[in-house]
Amino acid sequence: RLFGAGFFAGLRDAENTVSDWLPSVDIQEEDQRYVVHADLPGVPPEDIEVTLEDGVLTIQGTRTAQSDEEKKGYRQIERVAGPFHRRFRLPDTADAAAISAVNRNGVLEVSIPKQEKLQPQRIEVKSS
Repeated sequence: RLFGAGFFAGLRDAENTVSDWLPSVDIQEEDQRYVVHADLPGVPPEDIEVTLEDGVLTIQGTRTAQSDEEKKGYRQIERVAGPFHRRFRLPDTADAAAISAVNRNGVLEVSIPKQEKLQPQRIEVKSS
């Protein structure tokens, strides 16, 4: 995977999942945020669920079949319908409380703001 550990310090696939189809996803790291764009043509916003649990961002939903073409006694279906499920582990710098999602023209944009990475805290050892 292109966005595997070591190559991209930001978001990465949390695990392989089984779905009827997998939407194409672009992940971009900007100075102030991470951005996930998922191609979801034909999926209304009310059929998309974006959740965050234990540092894992999940995008899931269902695309229903639109219309089938019938020609000369056979059926042609090229667009896949059914449930989809994508998961991404968030980096430590993600501000989980400020994540937002918008669906524009069949493309879901999930914006994940960055926050300062917590520095290790030194604890003073006292003698008794």
